[in-house]
Amino acid sequence: MFPVGLYLLALTGGAVLTAASLPLWRDWCKHVGLLDAPGHRKIHDCPVPLAGGLAMVTGLAAPIFAAAAWAWVGPLPESFSLVVSHGLAKRVWQLVAILGGALAMMALGILDDRRDLSAKWKFAGQVLIALAVAASGIRVTVFVESPAFSYAVTTLWILTVINAVNFQDNMNGLCAGLGLVSGWFFGLHAALEGQYLVASLAFLFTGTLAGFLPFNFPRGSVFLGDGGSHVVGFLLAVLAILPDFYSAASPHKWLVLTPLLVLAVPLADLISVIIIRHQLGQAVWIGDNNHFSHRLVRAGLTKPAAVLLLLLAATALGAVTFLK
Repeated sequence: MFPVGLYLLALTGGAVLTAASLPLWRDWCKHVGLLDAPGHRKIHDCPVPLAGGLAMVTGLAAPIFAAAAWAWVGPLPESFSLVVSHGLAKRVWQLVAILGGALAMMALGILDDRRDLSAKWKFAGQVLIALAVAASGIRVTVFVESPAFSYAVTTLWILTVINAVNFQDNMNGLCAGLGLVSGWFFGLHAALEGQYLVASLAFLFTGTLAGFLPFNFPRGSVFLGDGGSHVVGFLLAVLAILPDFYSAASPHKWLVLTPLLVLAVPLADLISVIIIRHQLGQAVWIGDNNHFSHRLVRAGLTKPAAVLLLLLAATALGAVTFLK
């Protein structure tokens, strides 16, 4: 049975919990001083709370803990039993690694927001978390049966996606919007392949971003910050690994390229910005105004229009992955 009810519950539950907890986290950020102050390359007039990541993780973790407790105590409706109980039993340690990785990435990002970590220390933290996730069994193989290769490619993939998505946190709604679009497509692919727990996780993640976006787009009363953008990038990297894009049911090997198409906008922007910064003799980790979004604004679009155009491009590229 296709558990549409479970997907809707995950989607709406993530959105409601994120939206409900966000004002509380916003007040907490103001209290502890976790704020994005106006400054270089920033156009807001007053400090903005960096509560997005905290609210997202709340919307993500609470339903997972509730589902795990429900599966443990029971009884479950028959339609959900196979999905929840079997899925949790099969992927329990991977789920622990995903939640732990998301929390660790958020903590790393918040530390960077507070203390402006050097690039080497932030990179080192990302590598350690990526290796821990790979050790849980969440790994890329790409038809090569080699543990060393798998660990290396998985770590490189997670680092690439995290930083590509982090680069998109340059205009209101862009990072979260791209995360929502990409998470939606990963959820659809997993659902169509019968990977119900993976699909539920993807739709839960999508719901958390849907709950956050009204607070961030078009006007930003709350920002993701590095804490939030690290969570978005990390979860997208993991959701790109978990589905079986190539299987007996979908035997076309080109389908392994699905994550590259779904994440084409942030990945292409990352490559473009690295090339530009290299040509200008700048360090690749130092921010500038040469992202796709900035160039669209310089071409005459308003910032909301530039964001919506990039989201439309991401949607079109994601739709291509369903062509047979």
